[in-house]
Amino acid sequence: MELSRYSVIEDKNPREIVLLRGRGCAWKRCRFCDYHLDASLDEQDNLALNREALSHVTGQYHRLEVINSGSFAELHPSTLLEIDRVCQERNIQDLHVESHWLFRKTLPGLREHFDAMGIRLHVKIGVETFDAVYREQVLDKGIDETDPAVIAAPFDDCCLLFGLSGQSVESMKRDVETGLAHFHRVCINIMVPNTTSVQPDLAVREAFVREIYPLYKDNPRVDILLENTDFGVGEKL
Repeated sequence: MELSRYSVIEDKNPREIVLLRGRGCAWKRCRFCDYHLDASLDEQDNLALNREALSHVTGQYHRLEVINSGSFAELHPSTLLEIDRVCQERNIQDLHVESHWLFRKTLPGLREHFDAMGIRLHVKIGVETFDAVYREQVLDKGIDETDPAVIAAPFDDCCLLFGLSGQSVESMKRDVETGLAHFHRVCINIMVPNTTSVQPDLAVREAFVREIYPLYKDNPRVDILLENTDFGVGEKL
C-alpha cells in the first residue's frame, strides 16, 4: 500500500512523525478500524520500507512520533533497532508511540530501555470513549477495564473517536474532560468513511464542529484531526 509515511507537525507539540509498517494489529477486532490492512509478514520488506521513512527524520524538534497501524511492541526487532539508531543519531529527546491495552505490560520495559538512552517515552492508547458499554459492545475495543484512572495508569496520552451514531455533544465533552483529567494529552479523531461497516454520523460530526471544536481547538493539550490524514501521514500516494 503506497502511503505517505513521513511528515512534520508544526502546530501543537511540534514533532516529526513516521508511519511504519509491521505484521499488523494483534487485536484486529475494532469494528471501526481498517488500519490493520497496512501490514506485511515480510519482515525484510517492512524493514526496507521503515528505513526509508525513518531516513527523513532530521531531529529538528528533538521529538518524534512513531505510529504503525498497531502497537509499538508489535514492530519487528530489526525495525526497533533502526528506531534506536535514528533516535540517537538525530538527538531525539521525546519519542511518542501507540499501544493497545493488550500490550500494557510491555511498557515498563520500553520506558526503561529509552530512559537509558536519555529519551522520554510517551505512550498513547486508543480509548475512543470512556463509555465502557459503548466502547466494548459497539466498538469492540478490547479494554477489559472501566475505570479511566486504571486505564490511564500505564499510559501518557489517549485517542478519542467522535462522529459516531449514539454520541452527543454532552457525551463528547464528557469524554474530552475525562481524558484531560487522567492523561497528559488527548488526540481527538473524527470518524471518516472507510472499508468497515461503521460509518460517520454526519449530524454528530456537525455537532462536534459546532459545539466541541471551538472549546478545545486552542488547547495545547488537545490535538484534533477532522480528517485522519491531518498529521500528514497515511495519505494514499
